[in-house]
Parts: sequence; C-alpha cells; structure tokens
Amino acid sequence: MRDSLRLKAVEVCDKKIAQKGDNVGISFYAFFKNKNDTPEILMEAARWWIETHRLDHFEKAVKIKSMIEKGE
Repeated sequence: MRDSLRLKAVEVCDKKIAQKGDNVGISFYAFFKNKNDTPEILMEAARWWIETHRLDHFEKAVKIKSMIEKGE
C-alpha cells in the first residue's frame, strides 16, 4: 500500500476512534470520498483489504490502524 494511502487510512481510523470509541468498525470505503475520483487507489485499498488480508467487510478501526502501522 502506498504511503499516502497508509497515512490517510491511519488518519481516518484515528478520527473514527476519537468520535465513536475503540469498538468502531470501518470498511476500506471509509478512506475515500463518496465520489470515486481515484479508482486506482480505491482498488489498491481493496486488494490490501480483501485479497492480501482477507478481512471482513467491517473491521475494528483499531485493528486496521495497528496492521497499517506494523507495515502489514
């Protein structure tokens, strides 16, 4: 996953955790605006989430943040 996407994902996770607590769930769609203006980056996130890690549609934001910070 490219660095800019990793930074954005951690930022989104931090924001969601601050708003709703440690049990908040997210999907990779949370990293993007409703308008699909960067399909190649969306697909990169989808591959990381679905193909590489075989994650469920919704996962705990703290789990995703931890995985990204560890470089997984």
